[in-house]
Amino acid sequence: MTEKPTVVFAKFAAPKKGSVIVLAPEGGELGQAAAAADPAGILPKIFAASEFKGKLAAVVEALAPQGTQYDRLSVVGVGKLDALDEQTWLKIGGAAAMAAKNATDVTVIVDVAGAEPTARDLANIGLGILLRTYVFDKYKTRKDDNGGRKDKEVKFTIQCADPNAAKKAFAEAAAVADGVNLARDLVNEPANVLGPVEFAAKAKELEALGVKVDILTEKEMKRLGMGALLGVAQGSVRPPRLVVMQWNGGKPKQRPVAFIGKGVVFDTGGISIKPASNMEDMKGDMAGAAAVVGLMHALAARKAKTNAVGIIGVVENMPDGSAQRPGDIVTSMSGQTIEIINTDAEGRLVLADALWYCKQEYKPQFMVNLATLTGAIIVALGNSHAGLFCNDDKLAEQLTAAGISTGEKLWRMPMGSEYDKLIDSKNADMKNTGGRHAGSITAAQLLKRFVDDTPWAHLDIAGTAIGSPASEINQSWGSGFGVRLLDRLVADNYEE
Repeated sequence: MTEKPTVVFAKFAAPKKGSVIVLAPEGGELGQAAAAADPAGILPKIFAASEFKGKLAAVVEALAPQGTQYDRLSVVGVGKLDALDEQTWLKIGGAAAMAAKNATDVTVIVDVAGAEPTARDLANIGLGILLRTYVFDKYKTRKDDNGGRKDKEVKFTIQCADPNAAKKAFAEAAAVADGVNLARDLVNEPANVLGPVEFAAKAKELEALGVKVDILTEKEMKRLGMGALLGVAQGSVRPPRLVVMQWNGGKPKQRPVAFIGKGVVFDTGGISIKPASNMEDMKGDMAGAAAVVGLMHALAARKAKTNAVGIIGVVENMPDGSAQRPGDIVTSMSGQTIEIINTDAEGRLVLADALWYCKQEYKPQFMVNLATLTGAIIVALGNSHAGLFCNDDKLAEQLTAAGISTGEKLWRMPMGSEYDKLIDSKNADMKNTGGRHAGSITAAQLLKRFVDDTPWAHLDIAGTAIGSPASEINQSWGSGFGVRLLDRLVADNYEE
């Protein structure tokens, strides 16, 4: 894959070469250090000729500008000064990475007339650069097929008033960026490369950061009675895995926070097979599990002062002669029975056993599960928000606030006993789908039956984790949605 750029911080100094980027708010006024990077005064002329107004993420540039040895001098708009917030600085970083194009030596002068960016603001510029420059080109044999900087070392030097403070803040941001990009890597990998066993092996690599990783095999899951998860996996020749990741950065007796991910490495729908059109996208049906692995990486890499558990159920849903059938009844680890109405409603079966196992084994403060669970949530919310289903108002408020801060936005959806009747079964304790009406809600109602009184939230990320629209900070098919959101949840509420 394209090499991750290096981001460093330095004091203001006139650049001598390379690609130089300055920032301008609406109105186009340049700060003193930014103006000094344009000794010939050509930028005001370019602003006028291009009608550049300094709107957020707008870019203008001059190639080989007069009076300098630069390859390129670019200006990135920062928008209205009174609208500068965390998301704005992230987008500015992403726009700067885009403006740098294929340059390898880039100086970003963060001198904004009328604004005093904090260390965290500067770290977010660096975070935006790391997220925007991610490219999944592992399988490209021609170097420039998708705009990557393959085989090039790229350095971004961010000039600012207090580089030491910025460097300290950026260390944590870079850890989170690595977690996001790890999740993207996992989602973007083809299913023939990343099966359940291989996925578990990638999670095992977190041990290098101090994460304890245990992998349960099919034999161990049978002994635990995980009939719901195993029923999904039985049609594939590739054996399932349950991966348990523990980060112990808090006090020894602190109950952990817990994150559970759906990891269907490929979903054909099973016997209830999906249409052929766009089925290739079902390699991304493990984006929830990928986000959990990325989150555990981020927490460990930044040495979060908390105890956290990440659990992923990793399976493949295939339609061979051993596959479960519509009408089958499976017994979950909890002892509750589930009638299979549609084998394509499989993610909730995987999560049911993973949630129960987590609750029983770790007695966490809360559980949050992530899953690309239903197409219905995309119909309801599109690609801008993930669906939030929750049995605890405090946890829902914390998650919503974290979503607003990071831009990984959530919208709380209704739950209630009136929806339970849609998944009541004549033949078992419940059925795995309630039909088209309220499809996302009935899926959440099923999951709720496996958490008891533990504070719990279900994030349906089908519209935000894969194939979401490109943005200033993401050009990848797999977005890594959930890593920054849940890292912020922990940082703001559950660290000592």
